[in-house]
Amino acid sequence: MSAEISTAWDKVQEMINDFIILLPNLVLAFIVFFIFLFIARTIKQMVRRFTQNRRHARNLGLVLGRLAQGTTVLVGLFIALSIIIPSLKAGDLVQLLGISGVAIGFAFRDILQNFLAGILILLTEPFQINDQIVFKDFEGTVENIQTRATTIRTYDGRRIVIPNSELFTNSIIVNTAFDNRRLEYDVGIGYGDNIEQARRLILEAMGETEGVLQQPEPDAIVVDLAESTVNIRARWWIQPPRRADALDLQDKVLTAIKNKLVSQGIDLAFPTQVILFHDQTEENDGNRSRQREGWPAGKGEVPQTRSIGGSLRKLIELQSQQNGNSKTE
Repeated sequence: MSAEISTAWDKVQEMINDFIILLPNLVLAFIVFFIFLFIARTIKQMVRRFTQNRRHARNLGLVLGRLAQGTTVLVGLFIALSIIIPSLKAGDLVQLLGISGVAIGFAFRDILQNFLAGILILLTEPFQINDQIVFKDFEGTVENIQTRATTIRTYDGRRIVIPNSELFTNSIIVNTAFDNRRLEYDVGIGYGDNIEQARRLILEAMGETEGVLQQPEPDAIVVDLAESTVNIRARWWIQPPRRADALDLQDKVLTAIKNKLVSQGIDLAFPTQVILFHDQTEENDGNRSRQREGWPAGKGEVPQTRSIGGSLRKLIELQSQQNGNSKTE
């Protein structure tokens, strides 16, 4: 029993001695690794600082900064492991990384897919930071483009995190891709109003509104003969094309159009419905040339319009006559 205890104690002492011998290498390895971490962070900040004032190179700076940071950290890890385990060769590390990389690729396929999509988004730049985009049911301002996901801030103050693979494989609307943006709104006027006069008034209202661009010129076109209105589409351009500016200018334009049309007697019609009743008590029921309600009059004689009350009285008279004839018989 004492021999076994002595053997175990000797092993413990051997392990402690090995650790004490290895301790300087561990301390040195940690120091080297933290130095490389600091260098990697500094390189990333320098690249981002160099490209942050260049709009078209901003995303490329993010890619290069993150790649440089990752490469520097990986080199620092290799050197630290070589200090701790002097017998470990670079070829062994590369082989180990290759085997583990395949396993990690299968286990974290979605994460790697988002990572590659993020790299492609940063390189191809379909949109950039501070752009306002629409993706499916989400709309807002791009806050950050990371290698895994993109974050946008909605107009009501919420943050949406969207995986990069979704953004890269689906359609996106970039509202701020160009300097100018066209807005439009359909204005309905009555069928009895003069279309050319209404069009002229709408153009005057848009031209007098501060913020509406004169080049390209605003225009007004008839787009629909609806059930109750003639719809004229007012179209105007704004700069810059951001959401807040668009809403503010739309408020001014619509207010000016409404005031201008109403002041000149143009009817801003609302939906109406006309119900036509056919008098089925007469012998000429079904004869379109003798029934005025619901059909064009044509070139022949125009029958007089009849009220529901008159039709009911005539129906009562017919019923009374029929009852009188039946009593006589």
